[in-house]
Formats: sequence, C-alpha cells, structure tokens
Amino acid sequence: MTLLEKTPASTDPHIEDRSLAIRESLRNAIIDRRLAPGTKLSEAEVGALFDVSRTVARAALQMLTFEGLVKTERNRGAFVSNPSPEEARQIFASRRLIEPGIVAGAVERITSEDIARFREQLIEEERYMNERGPAARRAEIKASGDFHLMLASVAGNAILQRFMDELVARSSLVIALYGRSGVSSCGHSEHFAILDLIERGDAKRAADLMLHHIDHIEADLDLQPKQGVGLKDALLLG
Repeated sequence: MTLLEKTPASTDPHIEDRSLAIRESLRNAIIDRRLAPGTKLSEAEVGALFDVSRTVARAALQMLTFEGLVKTERNRGAFVSNPSPEEARQIFASRRLIEPGIVAGAVERITSEDIARFREQLIEEERYMNERGPAARRAEIKASGDFHLMLASVAGNAILQRFMDELVARSSLVIALYGRSGVSSCGHSEHFAILDLIERGDAKRAADLMLHHIDHIEADLDLQPKQGVGLKDALLLG
C-alpha cells in the first residue's frame, strides 16, 4: 500500500469534498480579512464549526498551509499567515515572472465571448470602487484579483493557473494588510488598457503594461519596516 492510499482524504471522496469545501470557506474568510492574520485555527474548533472530524479539518488546514495562507507551528498549531514585507516582495516578484507569459497565452486564445465576460467583470470592479466601507474594499480586492485569474484561465495553462490561484490569494492578503490607499490606486484603468491590447493582439505591449501594473500594485503597499515604540507612546499617554 502506498502512502497516498493510506491517506483518508485520498480514499474517501466524501472526506475530500468536505475538506475542499472547508478550505474554500476558510480561504475566503482569510482573503476577506474576516479572519485576521495571526488568528489560531485549531483542528477541534474548525471540526466543530463545520461538523466534521478533526481528520477532515486537518486536511483543509494542510491545503491552506500549502497555499501559504496558513502557517503551522510545531507544538502550537495552525495560524492565519501574517506575511512579512519580504514575503510580500517575493510574491510580486513571482507575479512579474509569470504574468507576462499568461498575457501572451491569452492573446493567442482569447475569444470575443471572453472579451465580453472581461468587460462585465471590469464593470463590476468599477462598481465596488465607487462604494465605501470595508465590505466594498474587500469586494474590490477580490474583483481585482479575479481579473488576473480570468486571464490565467483564458491562457489555457493549467499549471500556471494553479500558481496564479495561490499568488493572487496571497497578494490579496498582502494588499489588505499593507495597502495604503485601496486597490483603486493600483490601476483599475490599467485592467481596461491591458484587455484592449490583448483584444488587438499586441502581446508585447500588453505584457509590458502588465509588468507596469504589478509595479503599481506593489508601489501602493507600505512595506517599510516600522520602528517600534514604547507602550506609553503607543497609547498616546503622557
């Protein structure tokens, strides 16, 4: 019997389905920042909330750990990731390597029906930009990420699509943590311009603009190290 065959989630489709559903719920809550960075995710509590065994809960948390959205510490358990500024830089460096290739693939494969879907998506993104409040900002971050995921889907490379799924999820957490002025400043208009270039078949200019766009997103993050202050100063006493 192989190691894979010994894994409960791999032999019971019901267990795997439940783990995937829990992973998706937790993932959305992390990206939306309804679960704050550093929040402890105990297998027992997750299992009780979703009415599943600890085995199923553990499998869901392992999936999130693999994606980088959860960190597991020995003898302490699982916690929502709190990405450092250096991790944030590495995430965007990875996107610079991958997304120009995705754009090139999308130029070759995109259809008029795809273009129509993208334009609907961008209209929805714009609607969230014009709303105010934490819920609208979370929706805007998600809509902005969805544009990049749609491009990955159209490009037709399943491996790159999985990479982008992870990178966009981790980017969304970083933007929510470190973003200074909200995703609107990351260049919503650049999404329209990238789509126009892809529709015209201009792969080179579309890829160049994508790199500029990723630079723009990262530039809106406050990734400078903070100088710690004493408790008295932090509480504005004295």
